[in-house]
Amino acid sequence: MSIKGISHIHMCVSDVERSLEFYRDILGLTVKTHVQPMLDRPGAESLGMYSRLRTTRSVADIYFDNADTPQPVLVLTSHPDGVEGGPRKFDEKGITNLAFQVDDIESHAQMLAERGVNVAGDISDFRDAAGQRRTVFVYDPD
Repeated sequence: MSIKGISHIHMCVSDVERSLEFYRDILGLTVKTHVQPMLDRPGAESLGMYSRLRTTRSVADIYFDNADTPQPVLVLTSHPDGVEGGPRKFDEKGITNLAFQVDDIESHAQMLAERGVNVAGDISDFRDAAGQRRTVFVYDPD
């Protein structure tokens, strides 16, 4: 077997619209949304895949820049009857962050701060010993 790459990353969120304010409106990613009946999903009745039986879910397919590409990079879903769980810290089991590459980290860090995005720590925490910023960790709505 030869793995060719990642097809997409899926995250269940508490409120798709609130998450889209971050991924679409702040980060500028391209989005397609739809409501999906759960009976159309393989494994929808499997309690091995879901914590309880669901009837529908809201889906947001997120692309870097072209929504006509075959696969989104990120899929956000939310269920109208609520979701369980909470945010994870970097030292907890499970996926704890998504990393996006940008051309100018300084201008992006400034833009995120100006738009009130919740930074994981102080923005000055992300400078190395030489004073260079190579990364910034921020929280999405969930």
